[in-house]
Amino acid sequence: MRDTDAGGDHGPVGRNFLSDNTFGASPEIGEAVAAAAAGHAMPYGADPYTEAARRRLRDVFERDLDVFPVSSGTAANGLALAALARPWGSVLCHSGSHVHHDECGAAEFFTGGSKVVTVPGADSKVDPEALLREIRRRAGDVHSVQPSALSISQGTETGGAYTVEEIRRLCLIAKAAGLGVHMDGARFANALSHLDVSPAEMSWKAGVDVLSFGTTKNGTMTADAVISFDPALSAELAARAKRAGQLAAKARFHAAQLAAYLTDGLWLRNAHRANALASRLREGLEGVPGVELPGAEPRMNLVFCVLAPQVTQGLLADGYTFYHDRWEPGVVRFVTSFSHSAADVEALLAAIHRHAAEPPRGRPPAVQRPGVQPPAVQPPAAEPPVEPPRPGVPRPRDRSRHHCVRE
Repeated sequence: MRDTDAGGDHGPVGRNFLSDNTFGASPEIGEAVAAAAAGHAMPYGADPYTEAARRRLRDVFERDLDVFPVSSGTAANGLALAALARPWGSVLCHSGSHVHHDECGAAEFFTGGSKVVTVPGADSKVDPEALLREIRRRAGDVHSVQPSALSISQGTETGGAYTVEEIRRLCLIAKAAGLGVHMDGARFANALSHLDVSPAEMSWKAGVDVLSFGTTKNGTMTADAVISFDPALSAELAARAKRAGQLAAKARFHAAQLAAYLTDGLWLRNAHRANALASRLREGLEGVPGVELPGAEPRMNLVFCVLAPQVTQGLLADGYTFYHDRWEPGVVRFVTSFSHSAADVEALLAAIHRHAAEPPRGRPPAVQRPGVQPPAVQPPAAEPPVEPPRPGVPRPRDRSRHHCVRE
């Protein structure tokens, strides 16, 4: 049975709401990989599977384009930005973006030195006026990095999504200043499902030059892609992908996943399911004691909330897995996916309701007997002094929060 199957170190199947990177792949993807494993095919993308993926992407985006399959979203972002930014320039992005926070300086590495400069904005979206101010700040000053590229996340790391008009406005500002525009589409399908627009409208028609087309969070195994809408960038991207070790000899295994992902609407069905389950989860959390729901209803498959400590601890004891206390004390994030069932979400809600009704955990109150004086309360022992770091001796790393899992 699903809910009692072994889930390794990340809880039973059906109780893992940690990240969309922990979930498996759609059966159609596995079947496509198995089919690609039969027989022989030309290497390095000169195979019929890669051509099929390219053809389907052209149909989906309603135009000619170039596609470069890669093994990760970080590689996709790094390669895309390297084609847009100069080593002495800067990449402008939101302060909460994955490019800034969760890629270990990959953007700076792939670009050969471009500086990531953050721009504020509500809901993890770049504010147009703040973008304009940053572009104008020290413009033309040889002592300062000059803006080279704008990177936006669609959807955002907090579950938001830019409207098409918002994307278009940011692209107009960037293009007027000579900046290329990159879109980190790790959850591109989820944002598309929420907005109910076409892939073309949400990307190149709005002004995006290069898209990191994420698929691993939504049903594939190991196949993200860089999609270039600018033919002038294609030769450079091809060379950079090879130099970065992202031109796979048996590229057909990446391409077979992409082609299957785009066949018969699989990618949109998966995204719609994940989004709908997140909406149901948030709806079921409304009004529960010990649960706070900051912000608006989720537009994708992420639900952020604040749980009382006994609720968080109770869920962890039940075998549920999710991020907690990573952003602020009490803040948790639940991620739903195509692989969850409605029963999984209802079981999570039932567990939250059950633990919210429990008294706060801690030492039970002492029973005072007549004539017996309560013991004096002893002051807490003083904390031992913290030894200052010694030169050349690094502090131990905190490995307790799954920093290896992509947002």
